[in-house]
Amino acid sequence: MHHPHRDEFSRSIPIRAFLIVIGTRPEVIKLAPLVRRLRGTGWASVKIVTSGQQSDLLDQTLVELGLAADIAIRHRGAPHGPAQTASRLLGRLDRILENERPDCVIAQGDTTTAYAASVAAFYRKIPFVHIEAGLRTPELDAPFPEEFHRRAIAVSTALHFAPTTAAAQNLIRENVPKDKVFVSGNTVIDSLLEIAATKLPPPPEFQARRTILLTAHRRENFGARLRDALTAVRAFVDLTPDVGVYFPVHPNPNAREAAEVLTGHPRIHLVEPLNYRAMVAAIQNAWCVVTDSGGLQEEAPALAKPVLVLRDVTERPEAVASGVVKLVGTSREAVFKSLYELHKTPAEYARMARPVFPYGDGHASRRIVDVLYRHFVTDRDSNPAMIAPLQHAS
Repeated sequence: MHHPHRDEFSRSIPIRAFLIVIGTRPEVIKLAPLVRRLRGTGWASVKIVTSGQQSDLLDQTLVELGLAADIAIRHRGAPHGPAQTASRLLGRLDRILENERPDCVIAQGDTTTAYAASVAAFYRKIPFVHIEAGLRTPELDAPFPEEFHRRAIAVSTALHFAPTTAAAQNLIRENVPKDKVFVSGNTVIDSLLEIAATKLPPPPEFQARRTILLTAHRRENFGARLRDALTAVRAFVDLTPDVGVYFPVHPNPNAREAAEVLTGHPRIHLVEPLNYRAMVAAIQNAWCVVTDSGGLQEEAPALAKPVLVLRDVTERPEAVASGVVKLVGTSREAVFKSLYELHKTPAEYARMARPVFPYGDGHASRRIVDVLYRHFVTDRDSNPAMIAPLQHAS
C-alpha cells in the first residue's frame, strides 16, 4: 500500500535499522505484533534473524503469523545443549552484526538465543533492547538456564521493557537506571486478544464436558517429576467421568517419554504440537489449564481459565497473586488434590475462572514503538504527541 506522505516523511526522518533475533516459537508469537507495528512506521527498517534454536516450530509459526526470516541461522546435526548453542550463535550473530550494522538489536525473553543476542550486540557496541525484561525467581538455577540468562541480559541492555511494575522493580533493585526501564505490558496479550476475538471453535478432541488443556516441556521437570504429575492427572481422569485431557506433546524426547504415562485412555488425547490459533482455541474452550509453561500463565488468565502450574516457583507471581493461577508442584498428591478441589468446589472454580490482565491490555507493542521512536529517532524528550501514557518505573 502506498502512503502518500511516506516519501517526504522518510526524507525528513532518518531510517533506523532494527535487527530482531528470534529463536523459539513463543518469541515469534510475542514479537510478531512489535514487528508489524515497527514496519508500519515510516522510520524503521526491520530484519528478522532466526537462530534455529527450534527450527520447525519456529518456521511454521512465522508463516502462520505472516512473517519470514530475512536471515536464517541453520542448525546442523542433533540439538545441542545451552553451551554449544550459545557459542555457535555468538559467532554467527557477530558476523551478521558486522555485515548489517543495525542501529539496534531486539530480542525477547530468556532463551539461549536472547542471551547470545545481548552478548553479541554488546561486543559490537550496538544498543540492545530487551522485551519482557525483569522477570525473576529467587534461585539462579531455577528455571535452568533461563534465570541466569535473564539476569545476565539485564547487565548490557540499553532499554528494558518490563511486562509489569513488579518486573520493573526487580530491575531497579539490580541498579538498572530508572530512565532505561519502561512498563509496557506483555506483547503476548497483543497477539492473544487479536486472535481470541475471532472466537475459534474447539479442537475436535474436546468431547468430554470438561477438558483439561495440558502442556509440559520444562527441562527441570523431565524424568520422575513429570511422570508423577502425569500419573496424578491420569488417576483424576479415571475417577472423573466428565473430564478429558487434551495434551499437545512437545517434540523434546524427554517430554514424549513422560507422555507415555497417558497413552491408551479413551478420554486422554495426545496430539502433535499446535499452531498458535489452535492453541488459543484450546485455551478458550478448556475447563482448566495444567502446565509448566510461562506463556500459558500469561495467556489463560486473560481468557478466564484457571491455571495449575507444575512448578514450585514461578517468575510470573502477578497471576498467582490475583488468585487465578496456582503453583501446585509435581507431586502426585498435590496435582491430584488441586484438580479434585477445582472439580468438586464450584466456588473455587468460579474464583479462578475470571478474566484478569496482570500482563497487559493488548497495547504493549504500541508503547514499545513509542519509546523506540523517542530514543532512536528524536531527541529524547521532544515528542509531546505520545499515543499512550508511558510509565517509567517509579
